[in-house]
Amino acid sequence: MGKLGRFLQSPANWFGLALSSVALVLSALGLTRWGGLALAALGYAVGFCMAGLWLGFPKLSGDAWDALNFDREQGEQGDMHSRMAHALDAVRQLADNNPQGRLPASLRTKVLSLCQQLYALLEQWERSKGELSLDDSFYAQHIATSYLPDALRTYLSIPQQFAMTKVLSNGKTAQETFNATLDDLSRKVNQLGEALSAQDAQAFLNHSRFLQEEFKASSNANLHANAVQSQAR
Repeated sequence: MGKLGRFLQSPANWFGLALSSVALVLSALGLTRWGGLALAALGYAVGFCMAGLWLGFPKLSGDAWDALNFDREQGEQGDMHSRMAHALDAVRQLADNNPQGRLPASLRTKVLSLCQQLYALLEQWERSKGELSLDDSFYAQHIATSYLPDALRTYLSIPQQFAMTKVLSNGKTAQETFNATLDDLSRKVNQLGEALSAQDAQAFLNHSRFLQEEFKASSNANLHANAVQSQAR
């Protein structure tokens, strides 16, 4: 929603329009001494200010977390890694700034820690000799561009006191639920990192065996050559 949309749908604007309409009706019925337009303008101003002081004035800039919405279409691996890094940068910046102090220290630390895990996974993925499966690639991309940003944005949209105290249908508060979600995402990222590490370790082991076989074959060839030379003498 843009600035104009937020203004038009604000309670202050609706109250202003309501009082302005009342002023026009009174003027049309001849119940006021002032001109209709002047009274309508005054009615709008009074209604707008009263509602603004009571319910809050329109927020033209929107909330900082509204920007956590990213393109999640599949693409080349390089593009996918760029989208993941871009999304993580936005999440980390939001957690660092912590607008309105909405994130308690423990949740803020967990969000930043998960971002660091995902940065490390990206770096490991780029230099790894192995490949993530199609399912694991899907999870890696969507944790960074969807699951984490969406969970954070949705949590921050809940009034802070409600998120901390109101028990939801799952038996936990929103704060406790978000904390558990971060733990689940962290475990999945660890699993993805371990999958790449296992493939890299296997590649290292295969290479070591190859070298051992090469050295063994070379040693046997040298022994055979020495033996032939000895018999020739």
